[in-house]
Amino acid sequence: MICREAQTRKADKNMSGNALKDTKKLQASFVPPTPSAPDTAQEHSETANQKHIRSIADEITEKTFQNVSLCYQCGKCSAGCPVRFYMEVAPNKIVRLIQLGLYEEALNSNTPWLCAGCLTCSTRCPNSFDLAKFMDAVREVALEKGVEVGERDILNFHKAFLDQIKHHGRSYEVGLVADYKMRTLNLLQDVDSAPGMFVKGKLSVLPHNVKDKKSVKEIFEKTSIKKNQTPL
Repeated sequence: MICREAQTRKADKNMSGNALKDTKKLQASFVPPTPSAPDTAQEHSETANQKHIRSIADEITEKTFQNVSLCYQCGKCSAGCPVRFYMEVAPNKIVRLIQLGLYEEALNSNTPWLCAGCLTCSTRCPNSFDLAKFMDAVREVALEKGVEVGERDILNFHKAFLDQIKHHGRSYEVGLVADYKMRTLNLLQDVDSAPGMFVKGKLSVLPHNVKDKKSVKEIFEKTSIKKNQTPL
């Protein structure tokens, strides 16, 4: 009787041990895997890819000290522009093209070059967006990017005017006209207006130089160095 009870207890003990082992195995199968260490290299690569890439809109913002997103397309500038009729694209639409990242279409338009800089748009803008300054920046960026300017005569006039400022410190009308005509070869354009302007004193034979021409030249030299250092 005693032997039978001992055998029964031993059997129960063995069963309990086997059940315990099975339970541990079952628990182990449900244990979630230990999280591995994060892949630092991969995270760094993803962060690098998410870095902001400098765009033409950023360049214009830096040149004008105003964000292009300030324009909310009310169209008041285009409605009051005195040369809108001659433009391929309305002035406010040039801003919109830059906002949308359609830089090629904006830079190749003749609108920035036909802008007279009269400041009518900048004065009337209800959100104080200086559109005239924006157009200056668009022209500058177009030249920096090597965009082929369709309005060559206007570009030549800009260059002729700046040459007079560089050498005399102010505009010299006779030199401006002569420089412009030599660049464009439009030698007889408006030639009939010259005698009347001379008689009325609108054209001076000799230039009126500013006192400190050296400082003006230094400004041109510094800006030219900065442009040469700017990556295209």
